[in-house]
Amino acid sequence: MSDPIRIFLADDHPVVRDGLVAILSTQPDFAVVGQAGNGRSTIDQVAETKPDVVLLDIEMPGMDGVETLRQLRAANPHERVIMFTAFDTDERIVTAVQAGAQGYLLKGAPRQELFNAIRVVHDGGSLLQPIVAHKLMQRVAQPPEPPLEQLTPRELEVLQALAQGRQNKEIAAQLVISERTVKFHVSAILSKLSVGNRTEAVTEAAQRGLISLDGR
Repeated sequence: MSDPIRIFLADDHPVVRDGLVAILSTQPDFAVVGQAGNGRSTIDQVAETKPDVVLLDIEMPGMDGVETLRQLRAANPHERVIMFTAFDTDERIVTAVQAGAQGYLLKGAPRQELFNAIRVVHDGGSLLQPIVAHKLMQRVAQPPEPPLEQLTPRELEVLQALAQGRQNKEIAAQLVISERTVKFHVSAILSKLSVGNRTEAVTEAAQRGLISLDGR
């Protein structure tokens, strides 16, 4: 008999994690090897437990699921992650997929869809719940965005650093500029991309081919 699929659960609601443990334990080829309630703990524990598949919620305190996903993939480009969340907005889906999620399921999905997604992703495939795939296809089919006000080379450097999950202090040290200057550049980036926060800026820039989400 082959080894069970080692699964890590990341969700800020203990009752959700307990429910998942109960559901997943019904499958003889599954083994839950760890769980966490926030992004930082997830990153640390995944490094220790080395699971085969991570089930990751989007809304978590401190560091959201997408940023957690980026950092997991930065540490291990082959990390297999399924976003398992209540959020089905187009932006959430696109951002998660661009960050490297191999699966995206809503928490109301039938348990067989969850079981199948875990097995497919474990075997190196990708799986989006049908309703999620439909939303993603609709988004892709939308007409091109209008031209942007051009970003400066320095703004592109700051933007790429944001995509790598760096904070203002880290960006300042990397680019040898002050934190105040970093804040100025971030504000200009948000304005030029017509977005409201850093995550949206990274998503928009990646969609337009301005930056790479693989950190290079």
